[in-house]
Amino acid sequence: MHAGLVESNYGSDPVGLVSGFRFRAGQPGAEIDSAAAVAWLKEAGAVPQAAEQGAATGDEAAQDFVWLHFNLSHSACERWLRTTLGLPEAFFEALRQGSSSTRIERLESTLLAVVNDVIYNFGVVSTDISTLWACADRRLLVTARARPLRSVDRLRASVRAGERFRSPLDALVHLFRDQADVLVQIVRETSANVDKIEDQLLSQRLQGNRSALGAMRRGLVRLQRLLAPEPGALFRLLNRPPEWAREDDLLELRASTEEFSLVLNDLAALVERIKLLQEEIAAALNEQTNRTLFTLTLVTVLALPINIVAGFFGMNVGGIPLGDHPHGFWILVVLVATFTVLAGRWAFRRSAG
Repeated sequence: MHAGLVESNYGSDPVGLVSGFRFRAGQPGAEIDSAAAVAWLKEAGAVPQAAEQGAATGDEAAQDFVWLHFNLSHSACERWLRTTLGLPEAFFEALRQGSSSTRIERLESTLLAVVNDVIYNFGVVSTDISTLWACADRRLLVTARARPLRSVDRLRASVRAGERFRSPLDALVHLFRDQADVLVQIVRETSANVDKIEDQLLSQRLQGNRSALGAMRRGLVRLQRLLAPEPGALFRLLNRPPEWAREDDLLELRASTEEFSLVLNDLAALVERIKLLQEEIAAALNEQTNRTLFTLTLVTVLALPINIVAGFFGMNVGGIPLGDHPHGFWILVVLVATFTVLAGRWAFRRSAG
């Protein structure tokens, strides 16, 4: 992904609208501002009456919808959403709860989704997570976030590239697919980093690997903990879809859910692999520490006879043996060397045993 996917004027709309698109049947999305979106939604409220005059017009209009994406950091955003769009109170309760595990609920004819996603760090692969709140019905898809998210930027880039969407649920399914693609990228790049660390481990280069593996494992475990409930929530939605959901959208949602489950399995396998590498590195470091301690012990044992003899003969008292012997020094050298060789053989035999 490129940094160009992220707009430079995030939240520049007076009500915190990051981007808005209106989708017509069989046509790519056209950008729309907040005022035009509200005007269209008010006009669309009279479509069922127009449908009585002509079924073709009603069927065509029924496929039109609007996607509005908001920046919750804007001070006027939540107040405008509450007073203008008439979203259910559960949506604002979810906003007040803050970040939590993924869930997708059906509230009568409305879908409420709390989706955890990876923060967009402008070209830097990251496992930092923020939350996206979404609310969808037959005519409207509203998404809101506090910080830029990767999957939303990919979805917006697809819309601007001319991709067509049949319904708000179709756009949500595309968002879930983009989210899975982001996870696949994270898994691939993390796997490449783990491969490098594994090669370093085989070549006995362990410096800095434990901290790197620990950081990767913490990020992946957090991703796994927050995203693991998502397939279950999607399967529950498939069992009780809203009445306006199209059959082809539900098929796409089922395929997306299965794909996301596979990605989470790959994520869990990668976490387990990192855990095994950490254990192997810990075992290698313990073995290296044991070798170092053995070397220090061996040096201490070998120096023990010399220290004992030097201590005795260094006493400033009378009657020191061999003090007047012409070859006393060499006799002591032979004695110390003999005791050192015997101590060394004893130490090596203990280590071999």
